Amino acid sequence: MNRLLWTPKQDSIQNSRMTDFQNFVEKTIGKKFKNYSELHSWSVHDLNQFWGTLWDYAPVIHSQKYEEVFRSGARFRDAKFFPGAKLNFAENLLRKKDESLALFYRGESGAEAQLTYSELYKRVGALAAYLISEGVGPGDRVAGLMPNVPDTVLGMLATTSIGAIWTSCSPDFGAKGVLDRFGQIRPKILISTDRYEFKGKSLPLSGIVTEIAAQLPDLKKILIGEYPSIESKSLEKRMESFPKNSIPLEESYKPFWGKEPSFFQTTFDHPVYIMYSSGTTGLPKCMVQGSGVFLNHWKELALHSDLREGDGIFYYTTCGWMMWNWLVSSLSIGATVHLFDGNPFHPSPEVLFKYAADRKIKIFGVGAKYILTLEKDKYKPSSDLSSIGAVLSTGSPLPGYGFEYVYDSWGKGLRLSSISGGTDLNGCFALGNPNLPVHASELQSLGLGMAVEIFDDSGKPIHEQKGELVCTKPFPSMPLEFWNDSDGKKYEGAYFDTFPNIWRHGDFAEILSNGGMVVYGRSDATLNPGGVRIGTADLYSLLETISEIGDSVVIGQEWKDDVRVVLFLKMSPESNLTPELEARIRKDIKEKVSPRHVPAKIVQVADIPYTRNMKKVEIAVKKTVQGEPVTNKDALINPEALEYYKNLPQLSVD
Repeated sequence: MNRLLWTPKQDSIQNSRMTDFQNFVEKTIGKKFKNYSELHSWSVHDLNQFWGTLWDYAPVIHSQKYEEVFRSGARFRDAKFFPGAKLNFAENLLRKKDESLALFYRGESGAEAQLTYSELYKRVGALAAYLISEGVGPGDRVAGLMPNVPDTVLGMLATTSIGAIWTSCSPDFGAKGVLDRFGQIRPKILISTDRYEFKGKSLPLSGIVTEIAAQLPDLKKILIGEYPSIESKSLEKRMESFPKNSIPLEESYKPFWGKEPSFFQTTFDHPVYIMYSSGTTGLPKCMVQGSGVFLNHWKELALHSDLREGDGIFYYTTCGWMMWNWLVSSLSIGATVHLFDGNPFHPSPEVLFKYAADRKIKIFGVGAKYILTLEKDKYKPSSDLSSIGAVLSTGSPLPGYGFEYVYDSWGKGLRLSSISGGTDLNGCFALGNPNLPVHASELQSLGLGMAVEIFDDSGKPIHEQKGELVCTKPFPSMPLEFWNDSDGKKYEGAYFDTFPNIWRHGDFAEILSNGGMVVYGRSDATLNPGGVRIGTADLYSLLETISEIGDSVVIGQEWKDDVRVVLFLKMSPESNLTPELEARIRKDIKEKVSPRHVPAKIVQVADIPYTRNMKKVEIAVKKTVQGEPVTNKDALINPEALEYYKNLPQLSVD
């Protein structure tokens, strides 16, 4: 077992929302649970009781009760949750209408904006009425090319309140990246801002909006919000550079002020979101998701994160990442959602910590890459972080030394919860738990209602061994379908090709004896030298501790009827890969990770390619090394980096 870093106090366990839910379940079904393991086991063995009890506990706002909780189908994806129910996604997020704070925004420049629940409710009603006046109805698409500002939340809620479908990209995608997504789903309305800010620069959006609008044939109107800034207001002047069918966002709904949201009632499986895969191996998959996303988020936020009404929650995310959708669902609990747009290290690494301290944020979420960047610099925040009860980390596995850095430098009393799931389910398979201890490297628990197991290559369940992360039973937030996939082949191929009727998620992981989980990386990025599969997370963890190394990526290169491990290193400033350093790296890997991880080749490169969600793209590197095409480089934040991996002479010899 990994090092114990945090243990919940007994009174915290007794007062947690997880314990309250367990008490509710026990009273409802007349059964006692000794511990979380038993509660989780019940939740996956009796889907009807679990999801039905959660519906009542939340509770879900609805106009018509479901006929049954769960109806199985011939295939995993044919299962139905809550058939017969009528409800509205946005209504469940806007259950509060008072003067408490719903949204608080701060940009990297220091600009701030806020909306109470009452103000947000009124604006949603007015914007929804405008959308209806433009002919937008159930099933139509409204797209946001948006920074992480309050208007993005407004656009999503207005869209889903009328039964239409919301989809979004962050403005740093570039025109081709946006069209690869929006071009497939053909929105009627596009919402954007006049510009956005990043690293102290003001970046106009009129050019990219004009370029993509010209290639969206069903687009009727473009709504332009004013980016919150400390600069002088100048939206009217900037509007001149946008297409003629553009109008200021606030002007669009001003004539409808006073209209209450209508909250069009839909079935539980009515689409609300279209999310996108990273698209590094072709056009992004367009994953259509329904109201099950809300109920799954509610479970993860209220029970697993212990979020309560009035709490402040923050996650550093763009609007092109599922963590934005996850964060905004906090409105359903009555929390205050804290938004940030810009670079998290500008003008200094203290910017997010100061935000958390100023606003007394309780739940503070970031990517693992953010934590590891600060750890490498041995950065110790100067702000008072005593308000933070939980730190959440996702995006990639957080190694043990990342856990230890947080406890050494941020605070001993917080709960550090590494969480893991994906865009596909718009949620988590494994995540935090207020009632369980924190061990270095480990995700605290499997998610309630998620029948997660680890399979070996033959499809047999294994315990306390590394293998494929699978989910053996349906869950409400699984995609309803893929867009333009009428025969379902893309959907089936994405999850069910490896193990028939079993969701294979694509993570290489292990469930531990204490019920926690360790994720070792993506399955398609695992190394296979000599036919033995090994994960990459342990190797990356070691390399992060070597000061001369700035970044790294490792692949398995097909070589002479086998696979050899190739390690690429981006060196720290003023460092180079010398024979002496290479020998030390090999020795450390052999002794501290395993002999199988020792690379056959170590090559210095100028840069490491990443997706826009800051995930390393081992597959794209492998394809480039092997002379295969990488078909959608626009999914990368730095696609030019792949040029460094072409025709490397070091890889053409033994």
